Amino acid sequence: MGTVLAVFRVMPEDMAYFEEIKEKIKEAIPEGVELHEIREEPIAFGLKALKVGVTMEDTGGILDKVEEALSKIPHVESVNLEGATLV
Repeated sequence: MGTVLAVFRVMPEDMAYFEEIKEKIKEAIPEGVELHEIREEPIAFGLKALKVGVTMEDTGGILDKVEEALSKIPHVESVNLEGATLV
């Protein structure tokens, strides 16, 4: 086993909740997962997504747990795993 670096894309339902979602991400990250970065990504016409970079031990189902935790944040429309790699 090793350490996994993963990047998730979080889309807000409404830009009015953008800053609130950024703060809630920090609280939602499951135990054993280290948050490295939350970056804003412009989409179009004032819309932005959040790129969330995390690392964790490569254990079964951990990526699903992170995705599920991020999806449960209020006002989050969708969460997608953009990439994962062993480091």
